[in-house]
Amino acid sequence: MNVKILSTIAISLLMAWAIFHFKAQLGIFILPLFIGLVTFVTLRLYRLMEKDKPEDE
Repeated sequence: MNVKILSTIAISLLMAWAIFHFKAQLGIFILPLFIGLVTFVTLRLYRLMEKDKPEDE
């Protein structure tokens, strides 16, 4: 398995754990952090899928 994919998944899981573990301390910042996390994971995995896509000739 690709190391970049595994590291992306690991980083996103750690960030999600941190967001929901410290939700009382973060208060109103939970929603922007969650939206940023979802955007990060979506764009990162999309970029990795585009790189692995075979070229049509």
